[in-house]
Parts: sequence; C-alpha cells; structure tokens
Amino acid sequence: MKGKPRSLAEIAAHIGADIVGPFASPPGDADQIQIAALGSIGSAQSGALSHLSSATYRKFLASTKASAVILTAEDAVLCPCPGLVVARPYLAFARASQLFDHKTDRFEPSIHPSAIIDSTASIGEGVFIGPNVVVGANALIGAGAIVQANTSVGEGSVVGEHTTLWPNVTLYPQVTLGHRCTVHSGVVLGAAGFGYTPDEKGHLQTIAQLGGVRIGNDVSIGAGTTIDCGAIDDTIIEDGVKIDNLVQIGHNCKVGAHSLICGCVGLAGSTEIGRHCVLAGGSGVGGKHPVKICDQVVISAKTTVTQSIDKPGIYSGSILATEHGTWLRNAVKFSALGELFKRVKKLEDGNPNE
Repeated sequence: MKGKPRSLAEIAAHIGADIVGPFASPPGDADQIQIAALGSIGSAQSGALSHLSSATYRKFLASTKASAVILTAEDAVLCPCPGLVVARPYLAFARASQLFDHKTDRFEPSIHPSAIIDSTASIGEGVFIGPNVVVGANALIGAGAIVQANTSVGEGSVVGEHTTLWPNVTLYPQVTLGHRCTVHSGVVLGAAGFGYTPDEKGHLQTIAQLGGVRIGNDVSIGAGTTIDCGAIDDTIIEDGVKIDNLVQIGHNCKVGAHSLICGCVGLAGSTEIGRHCVLAGGSGVGGKHPVKICDQVVISAKTTVTQSIDKPGIYSGSILATEHGTWLRNAVKFSALGELFKRVKKLEDGNPNE
C-alpha cells in the first residue's frame, strides 16, 4: 500500500515509538529515511514500513527488506533495519496505516451538476456531492462530508461532519449519522423493520415502522449491511462501533459503544449488545424474548444466542467441522442423546430396569 512519503521521525512521533537499531542516531538520520508504503514483514521492500505483531512471523525478521519495522523491545535486537519500538505493535501499525490512507483525498469540495438537492436541505462547507446523488427535504449534510455517486439521503436525515458515504448508499428518512463515520457501498440505513402480525384469517398485517436510526460518531459500516429503523423508538448504534460487510441489524436494536460486529452476523429486532463486545462471523442473536448481552462479551463464529447474557466472557456454540462420514455418524448419535441421558440417570439412581 503506497501513499505520500513520510519520514521515519514523523511516523515515530505519530505512534509514540522510540527509534532504535541501525541509523537510529544521530537523530537527523530519522528525518532522512522516507517511508512511502506499507508491507508485510516477509515481502516488504525498501521504502516500506512493516510490523512484527506475532511470534509466528518472527522467522522473517532477520531477512526483511523493509526500511523500518514496528516491534517490541524484545524483538528489536534481531532487527536488521531501524526499529520503531512500542508496547503494542499491531495497534501502533494501525495508527501508522492511517497516515497512508488517501482514498478520500481526491474529492475536492464540489457539487456535481447531476445531483438533485431539495431546496430545504442544508449543505455544509467543504462538502463533496457526486453524480446522481439525491438529497431530500430538510436533510443536512455536515461540513467536510463526502457523498459519492448514486447515494440517496432521505428526508430529514443527517450526515455528520467529515463523514464519507461511498457510492450507492441509501439513507431512508430520519436517519442520523454522526461525525467521521464511514459507510461503504450498498449499505441501507432505515429500511422498515420486519414487523407483521396475523389477523383473524391468518393474513399478515403490517406493523408500521415509525422510528428512525441514530448512529454515533466514528462508526464504520461495511458493504451491503442493513440497519432497520425502529418500530416506535429509534434503532441505536453508539460511538465507535465497527460493523463488517453483510450484517443485518433488526428494528429497535441497540449496539453499545466500541463493539465489533463481523461479517454475516444477524441481530433480531430489539436485541441489545453491550459496550466493547465482539460478535464473530456468522453468529446470530435472537430468541423468544428480546436478548440483552452485557458489556465485554465475545460471541464465537457461527454461535447462536437465544437467551440474554449477563456475565462478561467468551461464549461458543457452533459445531466444529469433521470428515463427512464422521459427522453423519455423530449426527445420528446426537439425536439419541435424550434417551441416553434417561438411561444414565436411571443407572445413577440405582434403577436400571425401569
């Protein structure tokens, strides 16, 4: 990944690292070393910055061709190039990577002539609005926002300052996005929640979905994700939440601050997720009654949660893959567990013949 060159000294200051090893002194040398790209430790070339965040990749350190490596003090003694020493290399690398992300730099403030903007909408300073964008009545686009091609911002919706909407995003009416959010292509925010009830003849009657969606600051929403509006109250996504691709969040859900929701997760309506939680890929939450998960909970991949969780920790419930024949035999045995339990209980109670 290439970007505008940065000096090693600038990067070290940005991530709070000490520069050690070859060329670390005199101090002026760090200003002369220019970093123009990021790379993995095994394949990085001269001019690139890499990182060593796992012992698995330590074998590549001695032969790396990177111009500098982010690592711990323990690993720095083996580094053949300048090392940026920190306590948490992966976190430091994340912060360093932000210096090289220039995907939105090419959008100069402007409004494309094909955009349709209602006369009652408010457009902040320094905004980019791309081709075929539609901005509805009484909508607000905050200063420095980027709204890319074919995106629709519904009536009364708000896009916060310095928020980026990638192409083909849809905001239904009454959606509020905070500041510095990123919404990727194909996202739909505020579609009607899935609410129906049968009438006397068994025909399904629609429950009007009258709420909105409120999304906090610094939220990232992956491609193809959908977040439904609330039935009465709003669906809420708090500050700092990161949502992967193809996630479904039902009406009236609440996701606590700084939680991480991985791809293909599904949340049934009225689910509440606490703060600093992780829902791994393909997991699902929903039950007979609304499910509430407390703070600091990790749900493993493919796990289905049907009851509330009130104790922090890691929860798993998926079946591990095995050879197909073994799986079939185990599946048959699984269906017999109820009868087996009864037989064991009789033996424990001393009544084997009952």
